[in-house]
Amino acid sequence: MPATGDLPAFHTELKDELTFPLAWGTSPVRDFGAWRRAARAVVEEHLLVGRQDGTPYAPEFTARSDGDGYTRELVTLSLTRHGRVRGALLTPRGDGPFPAVLLLHDHGSRFDIGKEKCVRPWYDDTRLASAEEWADRCFGGRFVGDELARRGYVVFCADALGWGDREPLAYERQQALASTLYHLGSSLAGLHAREDQRAAAFLAGLDRVDARRVAAVGFSMGGYRAWQAAALSDDVAAAVSVCWMTGLKEMMVPGNNTLRGQSAFHMLHPGLARHLDIPDVASVAAPKPMLFFHGGLDALFTADGVRVAYDRLRAVWRACGAEERLRLKTWPERGHVFDAVMQDEVYAWLDSVTAAAPG
Repeated sequence: MPATGDLPAFHTELKDELTFPLAWGTSPVRDFGAWRRAARAVVEEHLLVGRQDGTPYAPEFTARSDGDGYTRELVTLSLTRHGRVRGALLTPRGDGPFPAVLLLHDHGSRFDIGKEKCVRPWYDDTRLASAEEWADRCFGGRFVGDELARRGYVVFCADALGWGDREPLAYERQQALASTLYHLGSSLAGLHAREDQRAAAFLAGLDRVDARRVAAVGFSMGGYRAWQAAALSDDVAAAVSVCWMTGLKEMMVPGNNTLRGQSAFHMLHPGLARHLDIPDVASVAAPKPMLFFHGGLDALFTADGVRVAYDRLRAVWRACGAEERLRLKTWPERGHVFDAVMQDEVYAWLDSVTAAAPG
């Protein structure tokens, strides 16, 4: 079979056959609320992992310790019926209820740390060294979760399957894990999505949290998870996605990391592209406040892919009269990072949208 780069020769025909017939503006459904419900139902169906609403969280909390203006604790809970998950929970000092952030960690082909990529580990010196190295590489030396807690947000960040406390993966085992789940009629990406839904509901349900002011925030794969959580969960009122948004067709070009397998399976819902493009799924979150940042030097996402996605997002938020709630920005001199300057813009934006939560 002739091939071009990493793709079979007929890939252009397969791409041309994708018309995303359920996208807003293409779908025959013209009422936005009805479209949003229908599109969300299609995404839910393609997760291939059933809802877990009846599964008790049964949280177990460790003793609190002091941070810089906040307290820290670990919590172990059931996000699905399939196993227990450990997360870091930071709470500002003072009287709540507080706004909150569901913080979603990245992929990065680094599996020994998960939640520790975002929250400074106070409980493990070995992980602390690894986490500080990651913070220097991706976050300008900061821990985003700790920064948010200092600014008055309750923060919850849990390990996704394969990271940190959850049987850390080796890079080459990702495809085997995804294949196993597919054979069982399930999905790795769908499991992440269900867990993030449940984590948002757990966070919103805490007495210390103002359930009207819960945002999802993430970088890289965490950015994908953040806009996905906003689309699928009514518990998420706003979202920040840094370095993960593109059109599918524009992303699938020879040499792109997505085509190598492995990390791609964490963000691949089989069959969904027959109905909706990537920005169409994110658009299910409209008219919620949403922020998307892209690094102009980010080699993982083509400029065309980002432009197509941003145009689609802008059109949807404009259609429902909420364009002012959507912030789209490309940082021309940045790569695949979420550095301190970018973070400061995000924190200011979060403060503005959480302060504007309905009373």
